[in-house]
Amino acid sequence: MTEQHEQPAHTFERGTDGPKVIVVGVDGSDSSLRAAAYAGGLARRQHALLAVVYVQPVLAAGAALGAPVADTTDEIAEDLITQIREAAERVKGIFDVRWEFHTFRGDPYGGLVKAADELKADAVVVGASEQAGHRIIGSVAVRLVKAGRWPVTVVP
Repeated sequence: MTEQHEQPAHTFERGTDGPKVIVVGVDGSDSSLRAAAYAGGLARRQHALLAVVYVQPVLAAGAALGAPVADTTDEIAEDLITQIREAAERVKGIFDVRWEFHTFRGDPYGGLVKAADELKADAVVVGASEQAGHRIIGSVAVRLVKAGRWPVTVVP
């Protein structure tokens, strides 16, 4: 004898089953800015917090040669936050997205892992690598997917 259970009719559920915190990695590249736009739309639809993360690279070789690496990466971070604020201002009243900007120092993979862990991310969004060498060594996106700790979306 088989037991059958009636399935209740599917009703539309308006709620917060989706991600609460979405981390997006940005570095100023076109693909990272597309990733930020995609993540922003996802955060808006899910009513999630968008955590925009820029990982400032630590370039020991550049520092050894006397290059002002910290100043340059600080400038990039300031430029990125200006761009994000301007974009948020342009859509204010049309789209409301809660967002934060975070900077970490280190390699991009390690910085994004640290950000996702500290911010208790439910999802991570990154742009596809635009560097040819990453096809051989592996990109940040591939490493994040292999880590298997969060759903990862790679935006072309």
